[in-house]
Amino acid sequence: MDLLEYQAKDLFQKVGIPVLPSQRIDHPKDLKGLKIPYPIVLKSQVYAGGRGKAGGVRFVENTIDAVAAAQAIFYLPILGQYPEVLLAEAKYAPDRELYLAVVLDPSLRRPLLLGSREGGMELEATSRQIQQVLVDGEFSPFYARRLALKMGLTGELIESVSAIAEKMYHLFLTYDLDLVEINPLAVNPAGEVMALDGKVTVNDAALGRHPDLVAMQSGDRDSPSPAPAPAGMAHPAPLDKAPGLPNLTPMLFPGNLGILCNGAGLTMATLDLVDQAGGQPAACLNLGGESSYRLPPDTLCDRLEKGLDWILQTQRLRGVLLNLLGGSATCDAVAAAIAHYLKQQRQPLSLPLVVRLGGAHAEAARRRLAALDLPRLVVMESLDEAIAKAIALSQA
Repeated sequence: MDLLEYQAKDLFQKVGIPVLPSQRIDHPKDLKGLKIPYPIVLKSQVYAGGRGKAGGVRFVENTIDAVAAAQAIFYLPILGQYPEVLLAEAKYAPDRELYLAVVLDPSLRRPLLLGSREGGMELEATSRQIQQVLVDGEFSPFYARRLALKMGLTGELIESVSAIAEKMYHLFLTYDLDLVEINPLAVNPAGEVMALDGKVTVNDAALGRHPDLVAMQSGDRDSPSPAPAPAGMAHPAPLDKAPGLPNLTPMLFPGNLGILCNGAGLTMATLDLVDQAGGQPAACLNLGGESSYRLPPDTLCDRLEKGLDWILQTQRLRGVLLNLLGGSATCDAVAAAIAHYLKQQRQPLSLPLVVRLGGAHAEAARRRLAALDLPRLVVMESLDEAIAKAIALSQA
Protein backbone atom coordinates (compact mmCIF):
# COMPACT_ATOMS: atom_id res chain seq x y z
CA MET A 1 0.00 0.00 0.00
CA ASP A 2 1.39 3.39 -1.05
CA LEU A 3 0.84 6.63 0.81
CA LEU A 4 0.48 10.03 -0.79
CA GLU A 5 3.09 12.68 -0.12
CA TYR A 6 1.11 14.56 2.52
CA GLN A 7 0.44 11.28 4.36
CA ALA A 8 4.11 10.31 4.21
CA LYS A 9 5.05 13.68 5.66
CA ASP A 10 2.64 13.16 8.54
CA LEU A 11 4.73 10.09 9.42
CA PHE A 12 7.96 12.05 8.94
CA GLN A 13 6.81 14.58 11.54
CA LYS A 14 6.15 11.80 14.05
CA VAL A 15 9.80 10.68 13.98
CA GLY A 16 11.31 14.17 13.79
CA ILE A 17 12.18 14.40 10.09
CA PRO A 18 11.92 18.11 9.21
CA VAL A 19 9.16 19.06 6.77
CA LEU A 20 7.80 22.42 5.62
CA PRO A 21 4.56 24.04 6.84
CA SER A 22 1.80 22.66 4.63
CA GLN A 23 -1.96 22.44 4.21
CA ARG A 24 -4.20 19.90 2.48
CA ILE A 25 -6.34 21.35 -0.33
CA ASP A 26 -9.50 19.45 -1.26
CA HIS A 27 -10.91 22.14 -3.55
CA PRO A 28 -9.45 25.27 -5.19
CA LYS A 29 -11.68 27.46 -3.00
CA ASP A 30 -9.82 26.12 0.09
CA LEU A 31 -6.92 28.36 -0.94
CA LYS A 32 -8.95 31.41 0.07
CA GLY A 33 -8.47 30.28 3.66
CA LEU A 34 -4.79 29.36 3.30
CA LYS A 35 -2.85 29.61 6.55
CA ILE A 36 0.61 29.46 4.93
CA PRO A 37 2.19 32.74 3.79
CA TYR A 38 2.97 33.18 0.10
CA PRO A 39 4.93 32.26 -1.98
CA ILE A 40 3.87 28.61 -1.91
CA VAL A 41 4.12 25.50 -4.04
CA LEU A 42 1.05 23.46 -5.04
CA LYS A 43 1.62 19.73 -5.55
CA SER A 44 -0.60 17.13 -7.16
CA GLN A 45 -1.18 14.25 -4.74
CA VAL A 46 -1.02 11.16 -6.96
CA TYR A 47 0.89 7.90 -6.65
CA ALA A 48 2.66 8.30 -10.01
CA GLY A 49 6.14 9.77 -10.29
CA GLY A 50 7.25 12.57 -12.58
CA ARG A 51 4.85 15.17 -11.17
CA GLY A 52 7.22 18.08 -11.68
CA LYS A 53 7.94 17.39 -15.34
CA ALA A 54 4.24 16.71 -15.99
CA GLY A 55 3.17 20.11 -14.62
CA GLY A 56 1.75 18.79 -11.36
CA VAL A 57 3.98 21.03 -9.20
CA ARG A 58 3.52 24.80 -9.51
CA PHE A 59 4.85 27.82 -7.62
CA VAL A 60 2.46 30.70 -6.98
CA GLU A 61 2.75 34.15 -5.41
CA ASN A 62 -0.84 35.05 -4.50
CA THR A 63 -4.36 33.71 -3.98
CA ILE A 64 -5.64 34.46 -7.50
CA ASP A 65 -2.76 32.59 -9.13
CA ALA A 66 -3.06 29.79 -6.56
CA VAL A 67 -6.75 29.16 -7.31
CA ALA A 68 -6.08 29.11 -11.07
CA ALA A 69 -3.11 26.77 -10.65
CA ALA A 70 -5.10 24.45 -8.38
CA GLN A 71 -7.91 24.18 -10.93
CA ALA A 72 -5.40 23.25 -13.62
CA ILE A 73 -3.68 20.64 -11.43
CA PHE A 74 -6.95 18.98 -10.41
CA TYR A 75 -7.71 18.40 -14.10
CA LEU A 76 -4.17 17.28 -14.99
CA PRO A 77 -3.66 13.50 -15.38
CA ILE A 78 -0.23 12.15 -14.43
CA LEU A 79 0.23 8.70 -15.92
CA GLY A 80 -3.56 8.43 -15.90
CA GLN A 81 -4.06 9.49 -12.29
CA TYR A 82 -6.12 12.54 -11.31
CA PRO A 83 -5.55 14.02 -7.84
CA GLU A 84 -8.36 14.12 -5.32
CA VAL A 85 -6.33 16.37 -3.07
CA LEU A 86 -3.45 18.84 -3.45
CA LEU A 87 -0.72 19.82 -1.01
CA ALA A 88 0.02 23.49 -0.46
CA GLU A 89 3.48 23.93 1.00
CA ALA A 90 5.79 26.80 1.86
CA LYS A 91 8.35 27.60 -0.81
CA TYR A 92 11.92 26.58 -0.02
CA ALA A 93 15.15 27.67 -1.70
CA PRO A 94 17.67 24.80 -1.44
CA ASP A 95 21.39 25.18 -2.04
CA ARG A 96 21.63 21.52 -3.11
CA GLU A 97 19.44 18.42 -3.27
CA LEU A 98 20.23 14.90 -2.03
CA TYR A 99 18.49 11.54 -2.23
CA LEU A 100 17.87 9.16 0.70
CA ALA A 101 15.88 5.93 0.95
CA VAL A 102 15.45 2.80 3.03
CA VAL A 103 14.17 -0.14 1.00
CA LEU A 104 13.66 -3.83 1.62
CA ASP A 105 16.03 -5.82 -0.59
CA PRO A 106 13.79 -8.60 -2.00
CA SER A 107 16.61 -11.06 -2.63
CA LEU A 108 18.64 -10.61 0.56
CA ARG A 109 15.54 -9.92 2.69
CA ARG A 110 17.42 -7.19 4.52
CA PRO A 111 16.96 -3.41 4.72
CA LEU A 112 19.10 -1.42 2.32
CA LEU A 113 20.10 2.23 2.84
CA LEU A 114 20.35 4.25 -0.37
CA GLY A 115 21.79 7.71 -0.87
CA SER A 116 23.04 10.05 -3.57
CA ARG A 117 24.56 13.52 -3.72
CA GLU A 118 22.31 14.19 -6.75
CA GLY A 119 18.59 14.20 -6.01
CA GLY A 120 15.47 15.81 -7.40
CA MET A 121 13.93 15.32 -10.83
CA GLU A 122 17.24 14.37 -12.46
CA LEU A 123 17.84 11.39 -10.15
CA GLU A 124 17.14 8.79 -12.85
CA ALA A 125 19.82 10.28 -15.12
CA THR A 126 22.39 9.93 -12.30
CA SER A 127 21.18 6.62 -10.87
CA ARG A 128 24.66 5.12 -11.07
CA GLN A 129 25.74 7.55 -8.34
CA ILE A 130 23.37 6.03 -5.78
CA GLN A 131 25.33 4.51 -2.90
CA GLN A 132 24.16 1.44 -0.98
CA VAL A 133 24.69 0.18 2.57
CA LEU A 134 23.18 -3.18 3.51
CA VAL A 135 21.98 -3.46 7.10
CA ASP A 136 23.16 -7.01 7.75
CA GLY A 137 22.82 -6.99 11.54
CA GLU A 138 21.25 -5.01 14.35
CA PHE A 139 20.99 -1.40 13.27
CA SER A 140 23.36 1.17 14.73
CA PRO A 141 24.27 4.77 13.76
CA PHE A 142 27.34 3.28 12.08
CA TYR A 143 25.26 2.25 9.07
CA ALA A 144 23.80 5.73 8.56
CA ARG A 145 27.19 7.40 8.94
CA ARG A 146 28.75 4.94 6.52
CA LEU A 147 26.13 5.86 3.93
CA ALA A 148 26.81 9.58 4.37
CA LEU A 149 30.54 9.00 3.86
CA LYS A 150 29.93 6.86 0.76
CA MET A 151 27.81 9.69 -0.61
CA GLY A 152 30.89 11.92 -0.33
CA LEU A 153 29.44 14.27 2.27
CA THR A 154 31.74 16.28 4.51
CA GLY A 155 31.67 18.35 7.68
CA GLU A 156 28.43 18.89 9.59
CA LEU A 157 26.42 17.51 6.68
CA ILE A 158 27.61 14.01 7.61
CA GLU A 159 25.92 14.29 11.00
CA SER A 160 22.69 15.92 9.79
CA VAL A 161 22.15 13.47 6.92
CA SER A 162 23.08 10.51 9.12
CA ALA A 163 20.48 11.64 11.66
CA ILE A 164 17.80 11.76 8.94
CA ALA A 165 18.78 8.28 7.70
CA GLU A 166 18.48 6.93 11.27
CA LYS A 167 14.99 8.38 11.65
CA MET A 168 13.96 6.94 8.29
CA TYR A 169 15.15 3.51 9.41
CA HIS A 170 13.22 3.81 12.67
CA LEU A 171 10.09 4.66 10.66
CA PHE A 172 10.81 1.73 8.33
CA LEU A 173 10.86 -0.74 11.23
CA THR A 174 8.04 0.78 13.28
CA TYR A 175 5.48 0.58 10.47
CA ASP A 176 6.73 -2.55 8.64
CA LEU A 177 7.46 -0.58 5.47
CA ASP A 178 8.83 -1.72 2.14
CA LEU A 179 10.13 1.75 1.29
CA VAL A 180 10.84 5.13 2.84
CA GLU A 181 12.17 7.66 0.35
CA ILE A 182 13.05 11.36 0.48
CA ASN A 183 13.71 12.93 -2.90
CA PRO A 184 14.85 15.55 -2.65
CA LEU A 185 16.36 16.02 0.78
CA ALA A 186 17.15 19.72 0.43
CA VAL A 187 20.11 21.48 2.01
CA ASN A 188 19.96 25.26 2.42
CA PRO A 189 23.01 27.58 2.45
CA ALA A 190 23.18 27.27 6.26
CA GLY A 191 23.56 23.48 5.98
CA GLU A 192 20.07 22.72 7.34
CA VAL A 193 18.21 19.77 5.78
CA MET A 194 14.54 19.58 4.79
CA ALA A 195 12.44 16.76 3.31
CA LEU A 196 10.80 18.37 0.27
CA ASP A 197 9.11 15.19 -0.93
CA GLY A 198 8.42 11.79 0.55
CA LYS A 199 7.30 8.34 -0.52
CA VAL A 200 6.20 5.55 1.79
CA THR A 201 5.14 2.03 0.83
CA VAL A 202 3.63 -0.21 3.51
CA ASN A 203 3.90 -4.00 3.40
CA ASP A 204 0.36 -5.18 2.70
CA ALA A 205 0.84 -8.25 4.88
CA ALA A 206 1.50 -5.98 7.89
CA LEU A 207 -1.55 -3.72 7.55
CA GLY A 208 -3.40 -5.61 10.30
CA ARG A 209 -0.82 -4.32 12.78
CA HIS A 210 -1.23 -0.69 11.73
CA PRO A 211 -4.88 0.39 11.69
CA ASP A 212 -3.78 4.04 11.67
CA LEU A 213 -2.20 3.54 8.24
CA VAL A 214 -5.30 1.76 6.96
CA ALA A 215 -7.36 4.71 8.18
CA MET A 216 -5.12 7.04 6.18
CA GLN A 217 -5.84 5.13 2.99
CA SER A 218 -9.57 4.92 3.71
CA GLY A 219 -9.76 8.62 4.38
CA ASP A 220 -8.04 9.37 1.09
CA ARG A 221 -10.46 7.21 -0.86
CA ASP A 222 -13.42 8.91 0.77
CA SER A 223 -12.23 12.39 -0.12
CA PRO A 224 -14.32 14.25 -2.70
CA SER A 225 -13.51 13.61 -6.35
CA PRO A 226 -12.80 16.55 -8.66
CA ALA A 227 -15.53 17.75 -10.95
CA PRO A 228 -15.63 16.37 -14.50
CA ALA A 229 -13.02 17.85 -16.81
CA PRO A 230 -14.09 20.68 -19.07
CA ALA A 231 -15.33 19.74 -22.53
CA GLY A 232 -12.54 19.16 -25.02
CA MET A 233 -9.97 18.02 -22.46
CA ALA A 234 -8.91 14.48 -23.30
CA HIS A 235 -8.47 12.01 -20.47
CA PRO A 236 -6.15 9.06 -21.10
CA ALA A 237 -7.64 5.70 -20.27
CA PRO A 238 -5.60 3.39 -18.01
CA LEU A 239 -5.65 -0.33 -18.59
CA ASP A 240 -5.74 -2.74 -15.69
CA LYS A 241 -2.28 -4.22 -16.32
CA ALA A 242 -0.05 -5.14 -19.24
CA PRO A 243 0.02 -8.89 -19.95
CA GLY A 244 3.27 -10.31 -18.59
CA LEU A 245 3.94 -7.09 -16.65
CA PRO A 246 1.54 -7.23 -13.69
CA ASN A 247 3.18 -4.33 -11.82
CA LEU A 248 3.06 -1.88 -14.74
CA THR A 249 0.03 0.08 -15.90
CA PRO A 250 0.02 1.14 -19.56
CA MET A 251 -2.00 4.04 -20.90
CA LEU A 252 -4.15 4.37 -24.01
CA PHE A 253 -4.72 7.64 -25.88
CA PRO A 254 -6.78 8.44 -28.98
CA GLY A 255 -3.81 8.48 -31.38
CA ASN A 256 -1.64 6.17 -33.48
CA LEU A 257 1.91 6.22 -32.01
CA GLY A 258 3.13 3.77 -29.36
CA ILE A 259 5.75 4.88 -26.81
CA LEU A 260 8.03 2.80 -24.58
CA CYS A 261 10.34 4.47 -22.03
CA ASN A 262 12.10 3.55 -18.79
CA GLY A 263 11.42 5.92 -15.91
CA ALA A 264 8.46 8.14 -15.02
CA GLY A 265 10.26 11.42 -15.72
CA LEU A 266 11.54 10.22 -19.09
CA THR A 267 8.08 8.93 -20.02
CA MET A 268 6.33 12.21 -19.21
CA ALA A 269 9.01 14.27 -20.98
CA THR A 270 8.73 12.07 -24.08
CA LEU A 271 4.94 12.39 -24.14
CA ASP A 272 5.26 16.17 -23.87
CA LEU A 273 7.81 16.34 -26.71
CA VAL A 274 5.70 14.11 -28.95
CA ASP A 275 2.67 16.31 -28.32
CA GLN A 276 4.65 19.51 -28.98
CA ALA A 277 5.95 18.03 -32.25
CA GLY A 278 2.41 17.35 -33.45
CA GLY A 279 2.34 13.62 -32.72
CA GLN A 280 -0.63 11.67 -31.43
CA PRO A 281 0.24 9.05 -28.79
CA ALA A 282 -1.91 5.93 -28.82
CA ALA A 283 -0.31 3.66 -26.22
CA CYS A 284 2.35 4.45 -23.65
CA LEU A 285 4.17 2.18 -21.21
CA ASN A 286 6.75 3.16 -18.59
CA LEU A 287 8.96 0.11 -18.08
CA GLY A 288 10.26 1.45 -14.78
CA GLY A 289 13.83 2.05 -13.74
CA GLU A 290 16.56 -0.54 -13.51
CA SER A 291 15.63 -1.32 -9.93
CA SER A 292 12.32 -0.37 -8.40
CA TYR A 293 10.59 -1.22 -5.14
CA ARG A 294 7.34 -1.59 -7.12
CA LEU A 295 8.65 -4.20 -9.52
CA PRO A 296 9.60 -7.87 -9.14
CA PRO A 297 13.32 -8.67 -9.22
CA ASP A 298 13.48 -9.03 -13.01
CA THR A 299 15.72 -6.83 -15.12
CA LEU A 300 14.98 -3.86 -17.28
CA CYS A 301 15.86 -5.99 -20.31
CA ASP A 302 13.28 -8.63 -19.29
CA ARG A 303 10.62 -5.95 -18.96
CA LEU A 304 11.67 -4.41 -22.27
CA GLU A 305 11.03 -7.65 -24.19
CA LYS A 306 7.64 -8.09 -22.54
CA GLY A 307 6.82 -4.44 -23.16
CA LEU A 308 7.69 -4.77 -26.84
CA ASP A 309 5.50 -7.84 -27.08
CA TRP A 310 2.58 -5.91 -25.59
CA ILE A 311 2.90 -2.67 -27.53
CA LEU A 312 3.47 -4.28 -30.94
CA GLN A 313 0.19 -6.13 -30.52
CA THR A 314 -1.78 -3.04 -29.49
CA GLN A 315 -4.49 -2.13 -31.98
CA ARG A 316 -4.58 1.20 -33.86
CA LEU A 317 -0.81 1.69 -33.79
CA ARG A 318 0.94 2.83 -36.94
CA GLY A 319 4.38 3.24 -35.39
CA VAL A 320 6.34 2.74 -32.15
CA LEU A 321 8.95 4.96 -30.48
CA LEU A 322 11.43 3.52 -27.96
CA ASN A 323 13.21 6.17 -25.89
CA LEU A 324 15.47 4.42 -23.40
CA LEU A 325 18.29 5.51 -21.10
CA GLY A 326 21.00 3.01 -20.17
CA GLY A 327 22.62 2.96 -16.76
CA SER A 328 23.80 -0.14 -14.92
CA ALA A 329 21.88 -1.96 -17.64
CA THR A 330 24.02 -0.41 -20.37
CA CYS A 331 22.69 0.51 -23.80
CA ASP A 332 24.43 -2.46 -25.40
CA ALA A 333 22.56 -4.78 -23.01
CA VAL A 334 19.31 -3.00 -23.91
CA ALA A 335 20.15 -3.34 -27.60
CA ALA A 336 20.84 -7.03 -27.08
CA ALA A 337 17.38 -7.43 -25.53
CA ILE A 338 15.75 -5.66 -28.48
CA ALA A 339 17.74 -7.77 -30.96
CA HIS A 340 16.87 -10.98 -29.11
CA TYR A 341 13.18 -10.13 -29.17
CA LEU A 342 13.15 -9.26 -32.87
CA LYS A 343 15.06 -12.40 -33.82
CA GLN A 344 12.55 -14.56 -31.95
CA GLN A 345 9.64 -13.25 -34.01
CA ARG A 346 8.48 -15.54 -36.78
CA GLN A 347 7.23 -12.63 -38.87
CA PRO A 348 8.98 -9.36 -39.77
CA LEU A 349 8.04 -6.14 -38.05
CA SER A 350 4.53 -5.11 -38.96
CA LEU A 351 5.06 -1.51 -37.72
CA PRO A 352 7.89 1.04 -38.00
CA LEU A 353 10.01 0.82 -34.84
CA VAL A 354 12.11 3.92 -34.06
CA VAL A 355 14.72 3.37 -31.35
CA ARG A 356 16.60 6.11 -29.53
CA LEU A 357 19.17 5.05 -26.92
CA GLY A 358 21.08 7.31 -24.56
CA GLY A 359 23.65 6.64 -21.85
CA ALA A 360 26.49 4.18 -21.39
CA HIS A 361 27.68 2.44 -24.59
CA ALA A 362 24.96 4.08 -26.67
CA GLU A 363 27.02 4.33 -29.86
CA ALA A 364 27.95 0.63 -29.82
CA ALA A 365 24.33 -0.24 -29.10
CA ARG A 366 23.11 1.74 -32.10
CA ARG A 367 25.60 0.00 -34.36
CA ARG A 368 24.44 -3.37 -33.08
CA LEU A 369 20.81 -2.64 -33.89
CA ALA A 370 21.62 -1.09 -37.27
CA ALA A 371 23.51 -4.29 -38.17
CA LEU A 372 20.24 -6.24 -37.96
CA ASP A 373 19.32 -4.54 -41.26
CA LEU A 374 15.56 -4.78 -40.69
CA PRO A 375 13.46 -2.67 -43.10
CA ARG A 376 11.16 -1.15 -40.49
CA LEU A 377 13.76 -0.69 -37.72
CA VAL A 378 15.12 2.87 -37.46
CA VAL A 379 17.92 3.64 -34.99
CA MET A 380 18.67 7.29 -34.16
CA GLU A 381 20.91 9.29 -31.83
CA SER A 382 18.99 12.55 -31.49
CA LEU A 383 15.76 12.43 -29.49
CA ASP A 384 14.19 15.31 -31.44
CA GLU A 385 15.00 13.60 -34.74
CA ALA A 386 13.73 10.25 -33.45
CA ILE A 387 10.42 11.83 -32.40
CA ALA A 388 10.04 13.59 -35.75
CA LYS A 389 10.80 10.36 -37.60
CA ALA A 390 8.38 8.29 -35.49
CA ILE A 391 5.60 10.86 -36.03
CA ALA A 392 6.23 10.96 -39.78
CA LEU A 393 6.17 7.17 -40.06
CA SER A 394 3.02 6.87 -37.94
CA GLN A 395 1.24 9.43 -40.14
CA ALA A 396 2.41 8.01 -43.47
